[in-house]
Amino acid sequence: MRAKRILQLLSVATALVFITRFQSLLSPSKPTEIPQAGGFEDTVIDALTPMTPATATYGHSQADEEPATQRSATTSFLPGSPKPGFNYSRLIVIPRMEEDDVGWLERELPGLNVSIYIANNPIAALHPPKNKGHEVMIYLSYLIDNYDCLPDIVLFMHAHRWTHHNNLLLGFDASQMVNSLNGAHVMREGYVNMRCHWSPGCPEWLRPTSMQDTLGKQEETVLEQCWRELFPFDPLPSFLAQPCCAQFALSRDRIRSIPQSRYMFYRDWILKTPLSDYISGRIWEYSWQYIFAKKSAHCPAEHVCYCDVFGFCFGGEAIYKQYLELLNQKIKLGEELAKEFHDHHKDGVPPDMLRHNATGLGIDSDKTDRRSYLKQRIGHLESELTTRRQDARRRGADPRLRAEECGRSWEEGGELQ
Repeated sequence: MRAKRILQLLSVATALVFITRFQSLLSPSKPTEIPQAGGFEDTVIDALTPMTPATATYGHSQADEEPATQRSATTSFLPGSPKPGFNYSRLIVIPRMEEDDVGWLERELPGLNVSIYIANNPIAALHPPKNKGHEVMIYLSYLIDNYDCLPDIVLFMHAHRWTHHNNLLLGFDASQMVNSLNGAHVMREGYVNMRCHWSPGCPEWLRPTSMQDTLGKQEETVLEQCWRELFPFDPLPSFLAQPCCAQFALSRDRIRSIPQSRYMFYRDWILKTPLSDYISGRIWEYSWQYIFAKKSAHCPAEHVCYCDVFGFCFGGEAIYKQYLELLNQKIKLGEELAKEFHDHHKDGVPPDMLRHNATGLGIDSDKTDRRSYLKQRIGHLESELTTRRQDARRRGADPRLRAEECGRSWEEGGELQ
């Protein structure tokens, strides 16, 4: 009797083992996730809505993995809805080398949350998995690391305060660009290039079928192959274009309209591609607008960009061009004046002595008169330019005038657009 009971128990146990094993074959286990080696953001982004960093993984997403057949940049983007009078939370992502001076961020932008990734220090609190691809690796790392804890607006900018690729009307000053940025515009558009001037980058810049290797576009000859690797299910555009140089702002909704796993896929591409640091980064400089705006070319009119993005509304393209012409005149006269003084400095003649005693020094008085004229004319132009900038600022503060210049409808009581 006892032996019979034991046999019955063994039969039941065998059946349970078989059923369990059969179910495991039908439902494969989830792959093991390997933690990323990079550091994570640990700053509270918004005092009203405290955030904690997402626990990012490298190689696999915490969310469901995006099917390969859906790994396309042609996501359907919907326009955002700005909130009247809302104080949007912001954060700026800065890629830097250890030797870069970023003290201007604290001096000029006090209170702004920042995530500063140090590209060439693998033990820094925030660093990318590898120093490759210029700013691209760091931008993607931030998006992966913080996908679940984003502020309303994220700005992606370079480490230098003054640089040639910042905006002319804002003194090439990154701090002025950040302070002047219209948050409502970013929330509405989702993706905003921080540079308004077309050159370089617009209206047509990189052509995937070009086989001519030029110094300024070394990436062009490999663009077609890179496109097929990054966007294998998207048609190859005839060209890519946007104002240079990989500085832009994104809304939280636009970032999350793309699966986290796709950002991981893009970063994997940077890590694994045999292309150099320089070329792999340059490929991306003219790809961001495709990823975040679904446009192969994204070249807003310069006067519209200044009006919509930074609040300088001149009253139309013609008046904006008049301003640029006056500015160009001032620059040319300044260059001429600088050359005049440089030539006489070489002879050891101090400017004050030159101005007051040109004849006694045996110097052509006509040249002295020319210098006086140049200084006077430059002063008049600067006064005119200042007045026009102030007028543009006043127009930009009026939501109706701003909408009118940018070709949008406007209703009384609408938000500052």
